[in-house]
Amino acid sequence: MKAVSEVRPSPIAGKWYPSNPQLLASEVDRYIQKAQFPPLSGKIMAVMTPHAGYLYSGPVAGYAFAALRGMTPDLVAIISPMHHLSFEPLLTTAHAAYATPLGNIPVDLEALNLLDGHLQEELGIKLSRIANDPEHSLEIELPFLQRALASPFRLLPIMVFEQSISIARGLGQALARLFKENLADQSILLVASTDLSHFYPQKIADILDKEFLRQVEAFDPEGVINIEKEGKGFACGRGALAAVLWAAREMGADHAQVLHHATSGDVTGDYSQVVGYAAAVITRRSG
Repeated sequence: MKAVSEVRPSPIAGKWYPSNPQLLASEVDRYIQKAQFPPLSGKIMAVMTPHAGYLYSGPVAGYAFAALRGMTPDLVAIISPMHHLSFEPLLTTAHAAYATPLGNIPVDLEALNLLDGHLQEELGIKLSRIANDPEHSLEIELPFLQRALASPFRLLPIMVFEQSISIARGLGQALARLFKENLADQSILLVASTDLSHFYPQKIADILDKEFLRQVEAFDPEGVINIEKEGKGFACGRGALAAVLWAAREMGADHAQVLHHATSGDVTGDYSQVVGYAAAVITRRSG
C-alpha cells in the first residue's frame, strides 16, 4: 500500500487560482479590498462563501473574507460539499496539512479524532479519511483565509456528501459539542462553502437565489435543505451550510446577514446559463 504523504498537494493551483504566490496574494488582496459593506455588529461566528474559480466567484468571496480581516482564530473549520462520488456521508483528509502556494496549513488531527467521537454518538458514523482528494470546494477557501486572517491557524476540514437534514443536523451538533466541550478555551471560526443556482438563465437564477438567501437570513438550516425539495432554490453545499448554521446557533449565534450576491454572468457577460454566488456572515449579537 502506498504511504500517504504528510501534506496534501494542491490539485487546483494554477487552474482554479494562480500558482504563483505573489500573483495569488495580489489577486486575493484585491478581491478583499474591493468589498465594501456597512459595519457589522456582533461577534462573527461563521461565514458563507462561494467556491468557483477565482475569476468567477472571487469578487463575491472577497466580501466574506473582508469581514474576517484581522481576526485570529486558533481553529478554522471549513465545511464544504463533496462533489465527487463517495460511499461515505462525511469525509475529511488523510493528510496532516494542506498545501497552497502561500504555504502549508496544518490539520488539527486531535480535533478530528474528538469530532469522530461526537459524530459516533450523534449519528453512529465517523469521518472517512481520504488521501489526494480532487475536491476543490474546500481548498479554494484557503488562500483567502491565509491573506485575511492575522495569524496562523489550524484547519478542521470536512466534506459533506450526503445532503440530508439528519446528517447536517448531526454534524452541526457534533461540531458544537466539540467546540463547547473540548475546545472551549480556543477561538473558533466556521466557514461554509457553497455556490447557489447552477446553469439557469439570469432572471430565473436571481429568483432561485433570492429565495435561498431568504432562508439563510431567516437562520433556518432546515429551510436551507428543504428549499431544493420544493424546487424554489438550490445550493450544492446546502448540507454543509445547514450544518454550519446548526453549529453556530448552538454556539450562540443569532443573526445571519447576506453581504453580496452575483452570478457568473456578471463576469462573463453571458446571462443564458449562470451560476449564483453569495457571501454572508453569521454573528452573535446578544450575550
